[in-house]
Amino acid sequence: MEKHKNRVVITGLGVVAPNGVGIPDFEKAIKAGQSGIEFISELEELNFRCQVGGVPKITDELLSASFTELELKRLSAKGVIYGILAGLEAWKDADLTFAESDAEPKWEYGTVFGSGISGINTLRDAIYRTDDLKVRKLGTTMVEQTMPSAISAFLAGKLGLGNQVTTNASACSTGTESILMAYERIRDGKAQIMLAGSCDADSPHVWGGFDAMRVLNYKSNENPKAASRPMAADASGFVPGSGAGALVLESLDSAKARGAKIYGEIAGGFVNSGGQRGGGTMTAPNSMGIQKCIEGALRDSKIEPHEIDLISGHLTSTMGDVPEIENWSTALRLSGKKFPRVNSLKSMTGHCLSAAGSIESVACVLQLAGNYAHPSINCEEVHPKILELIDESCIPHELIQQENTIIAKSSFGFGDVNSCIIFKKYRA
Repeated sequence: MEKHKNRVVITGLGVVAPNGVGIPDFEKAIKAGQSGIEFISELEELNFRCQVGGVPKITDELLSASFTELELKRLSAKGVIYGILAGLEAWKDADLTFAESDAEPKWEYGTVFGSGISGINTLRDAIYRTDDLKVRKLGTTMVEQTMPSAISAFLAGKLGLGNQVTTNASACSTGTESILMAYERIRDGKAQIMLAGSCDADSPHVWGGFDAMRVLNYKSNENPKAASRPMAADASGFVPGSGAGALVLESLDSAKARGAKIYGEIAGGFVNSGGQRGGGTMTAPNSMGIQKCIEGALRDSKIEPHEIDLISGHLTSTMGDVPEIENWSTALRLSGKKFPRVNSLKSMTGHCLSAAGSIESVACVLQLAGNYAHPSINCEEVHPKILELIDESCIPHELIQQENTIIAKSSFGFGDVNSCIIFKKYRA
C-alpha cells in the first residue's frame, strides 16, 4: 500500500535579482522585458574580456530594515546578504511570524538554501591577513561567513528553524535542486514548512574563472542590455549575474489551516547526472542525461508533455542553447508549433550561477499565478537550428497573456548535473 504523500504548495516568494529587488519591482521588470545588465568599470580595470554583468541594487534603507546594526557589522559576504534578504521577503510574503530569540525553535520548519561562492571576498581578505601574519585581526565572524552553509545557518538563526537546515551546492543546478529537496521533505511528512532557495555573489573573484575559460560574452561591452542573447543566432557567451531567490513551500493542510494565499503547487520533479559519459564532461552535458531528467520529472508529476504551457529554460546564451532545445523536443516528442512556449530569464538577468534556478523559479511561479509568459529579449533573430526544431511563435519576444496550468523549469550545471521541476496551478 502506497504511503500517503502530502500535496506541497507555494505560499511565499522573495527575490534579489539584477533587474529587480523585491517581488513587485522584479515582476514589473520581467513583464516589461527590462534588463539588469550593466557595464562594470572594475572589470575593465582588471582586463576582463567581458566587462558587463548583472548586480542587484541593494539600498541602505533595505539593509537597515532587514538587519540590526550588529548584524551588518558581522556580515560582509554579499551572496549571503542577498540570500537572507530574499529569504526574509519570502517569509514575510507567506505571512509567517519571526520567532523571538528566546523562543522555542519551530520544529516543523526548516530550510534548504543553496550557495555557490558567496563568501569569496571575505575569504580573500582572510587569506591576505593570514599571509601577513595578522591572524588576530581576522575577526570572530570569518568562519561563519565563509563556511558553505553560512546562508542556511544565518536564515535558521533569524527565523528560529528547528527542522532540517542545510545548504546544497550543485553548480548552476543548485537553486532548482534546493526546491526539489525541500519539496520532498514536506511531501514525505518530515516537515511542514520549508524555505527553499539559493544565492550567489558578484565579484571579479567569482567571475574571473569564467572569463579565463572564454565562455563569457565580450562583444557587447558597449551595449550591456543586449549582451545576454539566449536562443539568438548571434549569441556569443553568457553574461555573469548574481542575487538570490526564495520560495516558502508548505503542506497543503498547513496552508489551508493558516488561511495562507497559495501561488501554486509543485507537482514533482527529478534530479540526475549524465555521469560525464556519452559526450558529457565537467562543462558539457550528456544529452541522454538531460532527456532522462525531463522524462523523470514528467513521470513523477504524472503529467503528459502536451499539458506543459511554458518551459523556463536553462538557456544561457551559449552554444548549449541549441542542444538544450533539441533535448526538450526529444524528451517531450513535440516539435514545430506543438512545442510549448519557451523563454529564458537570463536574457534579462544574465546567468546568476548558483542563484539562477531559484530566481528563475520565482519568475515561473509569478507567471503561473499571473497567467502570462515574460519575453525572452535580445532574440530578434532566432538561431536557425532552433527554428528547425520549433516554431518561432513558441518564443515570446514580448509579454504574452496566456492561461498557465503547467510550467516546467530546468537547470543544468557543471559536473554534468541536471534538475527539472514541474509547477502546477493550484486547484482546491
